[in-house]
Amino acid sequence: MTIISLHNDNPLADGRQSERAMMVRRGVQRLVAELNHAVLAEMTLASGRRADLVCLSPKNEIWIIEIKTSIEDFRVDRKWPDYRAHCDRLFFATHRGVPLDIFPQDCGLIVSDGYGAHVIRDAPEHRLAAPTRKSVTFAFARVAAGRLLQAELLTDRNDQGAEMAAIVSGGLD
Repeated sequence: MTIISLHNDNPLADGRQSERAMMVRRGVQRLVAELNHAVLAEMTLASGRRADLVCLSPKNEIWIIEIKTSIEDFRVDRKWPDYRAHCDRLFFATHRGVPLDIFPQDCGLIVSDGYGAHVIRDAPEHRLAAPTRKSVTFAFARVAAGRLLQAELLTDRNDQGAEMAAIVSGGLD
């Protein structure tokens, strides 16, 4: 799945997202879609950190899901505690090749196989203050609208066909 960014900072272009990370992401995206969440990949937060996945739940909860594909990936990344300031629930997502006991107990845990995913452990709730919730929700909306516009403009420019046009125009909602 291509990520469209107004800032031309596609994380796939610089190699930060491995095939394994993309596999985990696809399965988690399918899971949260089944849960009726809206989801954005690679969203930059007010702190400047970029979250792997940010979700808005039907209960208006904000989830951040951090993808980790190896023990080393988890050990070298110390930025994830900062994500708590931007979400109600913080999850890690991984695949079956990573030992699950490396992940902190105070975070949710999701295991993905690329075709789907399962919540192994729910994340405890840390309710955001109303101004923070509003800020994150508006940022989510702006990023989503910007990506949709870019997809629509790209469709016009590249004649991507009727299916893409139906998606960006809301025809498949």
